Amino acid sequence: MATAERAEWVPDTEDLLYERQGPIAFLTFNRPQARNALTWPMYEGLYACCDHVEADERVKVLVLRGAGDKAFVAGTDISQFRAFATAEDALTYERNNNRYAARLETVAKPTIAMLRGACTGGGAVFALCCDLRVVAPDVRFGVPIASTLGNTLSMQNFLRLVALIGPARTKDLIFTGRLIGAEEGRAIGIFNEVVDSEQLQARTVELAERIASNAPLTIRSAKLSVQHIADRLRLEEVEDLLLMCYLSEDFHEGVNAFLEKRRPAWQGR
Repeated sequence: MATAERAEWVPDTEDLLYERQGPIAFLTFNRPQARNALTWPMYEGLYACCDHVEADERVKVLVLRGAGDKAFVAGTDISQFRAFATAEDALTYERNNNRYAARLETVAKPTIAMLRGACTGGGAVFALCCDLRVVAPDVRFGVPIASTLGNTLSMQNFLRLVALIGPARTKDLIFTGRLIGAEEGRAIGIFNEVVDSEQLQARTVELAERIASNAPLTIRSAKLSVQHIADRLRLEEVEDLLLMCYLSEDFHEGVNAFLEKRRPAWQGR
């Protein structure tokens, strides 16, 4: 008796699109009008997509991309932060972020982030969690929280940055709030390839197909080996550092200033 064909996964939100082309699965963040800023359902949908991809034997490589030509993902939708009022709000947000990021980082299949435009905040984190990053010349990568919201990163996300670009460059990136362009990102090891915008999709598919054609157990061994090394460096979250920022007057000022399109007036409290 023939085995029934496995159904394709359908996200619970229209802000994510999923499709499979042979051995390659594509997850598209689909809010181009908001530069693909992440809502809570989009975070949950990413987690569910990783579960599906890992279980679907037809999928050999997962590609993440953003809809439109302005952004991969421009962080979390800032309007959601206006509801933050307690320590638990902040800690739950960061715990959830760690859960989503870790799920993407540990999905058993190779992952590629296809980046153009803004790749900031949560988008930068998700790009770091992918195995490879192929970018267009217009990419702008960073975590500009020191100049926008006045919050902080989890220990796990600091580890991802430090492991990839080192302590000094991590501090430079966070202290200044600046965004890294394509050539600088390639030079310091964030990006694997820079490709003309018109060729970005084709080159990403070409790379994914090459990976999909290689020995899956060798690839899985390599991915898990690197992950084991990173796991030995992981530290417990330091909750007082998270709360110092999220419960501050500066964080609420940063959120309001961002949504009101003005510069925040930092007070250091």
